[in-house]
Amino acid sequence: MDATYEVVVIGGGAAGLSGALTLSRARRRVLVIDSGRPRNAPAQGVHAFLGHEGVPPRELLAAGHEEIVKYGGQIVTGLVTAAERLADGRFLVTLDDGSAVGAARLLVATGLVDELPPVPGLAERWGRDVLHCPYCHGWEVRDQAIGVVGAGPLAAHQALLWRQWSDDVTLFLHTAPEPGEEAREQLAARGVTVIEGELAGAVLEGDRLTGVRLADGREVPRRVLAVGTRMNARLDGLAGLGLETAEQDMNGFVLGTYVPGDPTGKTGVPGVWVAGNATNVMDQVVSAAAAGVRAGAAINADLVIEEALDAVAARRAAGTATEEEFWDDRYRQSERIWSGAPNAVLVREVACLPPGRALELGSGEGGDAIWLAGKGWRVTAADISGIALRRAARQAEEAGVADRIDWQRHDLGESFPEGTYDLVTACYLHSPGDMPREKILRGAAAAVAPGGVLLVAGHAGWPAWHRDDRPDVHFPTPREVFDSLEPAEGEWEVLRCEEFERVQNDPEGKPTTRTDNVLKIRRRL
Repeated sequence: MDATYEVVVIGGGAAGLSGALTLSRARRRVLVIDSGRPRNAPAQGVHAFLGHEGVPPRELLAAGHEEIVKYGGQIVTGLVTAAERLADGRFLVTLDDGSAVGAARLLVATGLVDELPPVPGLAERWGRDVLHCPYCHGWEVRDQAIGVVGAGPLAAHQALLWRQWSDDVTLFLHTAPEPGEEAREQLAARGVTVIEGELAGAVLEGDRLTGVRLADGREVPRRVLAVGTRMNARLDGLAGLGLETAEQDMNGFVLGTYVPGDPTGKTGVPGVWVAGNATNVMDQVVSAAAAGVRAGAAINADLVIEEALDAVAARRAAGTATEEEFWDDRYRQSERIWSGAPNAVLVREVACLPPGRALELGSGEGGDAIWLAGKGWRVTAADISGIALRRAARQAEEAGVADRIDWQRHDLGESFPEGTYDLVTACYLHSPGDMPREKILRGAAAAVAPGGVLLVAGHAGWPAWHRDDRPDVHFPTPREVFDSLEPAEGEWEVLRCEEFERVQNDPEGKPTTRTDNVLKIRRRL
């Protein structure tokens, strides 16, 4: 590995450079790998990009290079021949000169490949007088004789679109299906001539398109040809990443293929984002640039979270981070950590109890407390994380039960809600830190009113997919939990004390079975 970067951007078009600029300004170590062969290289200018109207594409990209370098980013010219995700979640990217670089995150902005109809002469004139996008080129060829080469069921739509820029438009059906009656009427009404028969080639005079030749020998004068291409995401050298592609269609016709991503460009491969035409074949320069900015900001935010968690882990290892700081950082990772549904064991064990006053310990984002309040309980819900409690309060407002829940922040090893309750629950009160669980559960037992119920649910061991079993960690049995409460003789009636299995999805979303345990006891009157 020749060097390691926080982010490697594969692709030096508008999307890739905009993402790299965003990341460089965020003080990230960024490398752009640019093939030097942009899709729009033959075009005379960039259009519909506010403030850059008519700028030659290579001038725009050169300016982007200067801006990225100004903020410390690096750019190399080359082709990616291989890319893979390593066991530690980082990436190794190999270039055609044999060099290799490492990266914590990847931004794929490789654009797409246009597949033109196999008509002689079209590829040679591509981007000059053989065009694909009226919004990119329509103004420049306005009022000229335009021919639309039909290659699919959208041919009539394309001809009507180009008619906006010229009243001299001819649709060559070529390999397109016969237009329906309604489309025929629209084309006739707009003065678009329709010519049947396949094309044999473009007619050129010197360095100029003058028309087309049909297979039957006829020649039709045209100054410009509009061609609908099949557009496929360019993924040369990236097979090792395992990126999936999908088909992008319009009205049932496949326009091409793209790499799916969320609104920020995050793909299904952890650590890989995508932007520009590689994920949206319809993007123009301005929208591709915007997508690059969004992806760059999302990648930076993802790195910020990872760095914060690493810092917390290091601080905890050094014994300087608090339990509250750990859980606040955990909740900052996502807008929602838990599902929002109540724990199944709570629903099963409490549904038969008459509602009264309940205390929930370790309430998190409020799923259990909100369910209890919805069943008529008046709930005191305690958690160490202020972030979790604020989220839970918002959820309770939306559920219409806010007036039935008192949210309290407690480090239960140091402070405890006051009063006694008809139900006290502690479901999955585990923590990677040194939380005094036995002390907390003794406090929970002390808070149960005569005739009230204590419900404790917990894990019986690590899940099947957990690779670090940490033999130093002990998961108490329900009997051990009961004994740790230091119960007085005859003080409690044991209602349930057992292990049970439940279905839980693993990190890849696949259902698996996990063993948990439950202790349910009632304080005798």
